[in-house]
Amino acid sequence: NLDSTPPISALCAGYECGEWRSSQLAEHAMEWLPEFCLTANELKSITSSNALKMIRKAAQLVYQTGKYKNRGEFGELFLHIVLRQIYGSIPAISKIYFKDAVNTTVKGFDAVHIININDKFELWLGEVKFYNNARQAIRDVIDEIKFHTTQDYLKSEKMLLLNKIDIEQESPFYPILSKLLNDNTSLDELFDCACIPILITYDSKTLKKHTKTTEEFNIELEHEVMNVFNYFKNKISALTIPIKLHIFLLPLQEKSVLIEKLDKELKRLQ
Repeated sequence: NLDSTPPISALCAGYECGEWRSSQLAEHAMEWLPEFCLTANELKSITSSNALKMIRKAAQLVYQTGKYKNRGEFGELFLHIVLRQIYGSIPAISKIYFKDAVNTTVKGFDAVHIININDKFELWLGEVKFYNNARQAIRDVIDEIKFHTTQDYLKSEKMLLLNKIDIEQESPFYPILSKLLNDNTSLDELFDCACIPILITYDSKTLKKHTKTTEEFNIELEHEVMNVFNYFKNKISALTIPIKLHIFLLPLQEKSVLIEKLDKELKRLQ
């Protein structure tokens, strides 16, 4: 975590034996695949006898979605992992499961999680750009934030989210969440307890240059990350965003190589 406004966190898979840990990152992502793809009720039903079947179902759900050609779900999976591991969030909706039809993903925010921060309930509505170019990712994600925080969009999205809340979560936050998303609840209440976590990936010159995590590497990566972040701040400074933001940067050594590793892991699970 770096001290900034809005808050920014940078994550890196690190190195092993002189190579960036793309294989380990892909394997780790697959560990979260069932939770990302399946409903809470399905997760509860997993036993030793049906575990493999449910894992295969999760992998197949990723392949059936229209965004798969652009690998958009991989970015959404990484945001899911970040929110779960860093903040212990509770996923409110399985975005993959509740796709409108085969080959059509759920429109709107890329993640819907509940987070308890200092005993205060917050609704985190994620945006993801799984790109190899940071500046293009920033330009595109800002366009989405502008659209997704308009009054008309949020009113319509509230209704869609309410219909897709996974009530099987049995979360103590469910009554609060269902009231917050009710059509009769003012958007002001949503603004007070909502946050948009933004996950951006990009191919990193620093990761390509190094083969080991050293002090020099840490300094160069922090410098690179802050350059990306400052570009984001400059682009968004002219906008009035009613919801607070949190930026997550996931630098990659090479996106195309990571996709190959993720592909391989998905096919292995199927």
